[in-house]
Amino acid sequence: MKDQLVKFWKDEEGATAIEYALIAGLIAVVIIGALTVLGNSVDSIFRNISAELDNAKPSTTGG
Repeated sequence: MKDQLVKFWKDEEGATAIEYALIAGLIAVVIIGALTVLGNSVDSIFRNISAELDNAKPSTTGG
């Protein structure tokens, strides 16, 4: 029993998985933060592009 407990205490495989999970979580937080900060300006750029494309369409009223 004591040997199993010592072996369990020294096992570090789970620690590596937790470290990778923490790194992945931190990366996700950074990405969400960046998208929140840049979201409005990117949305504005795409709205301007969409408006320009709508203005460039040929008229379908047949004049």
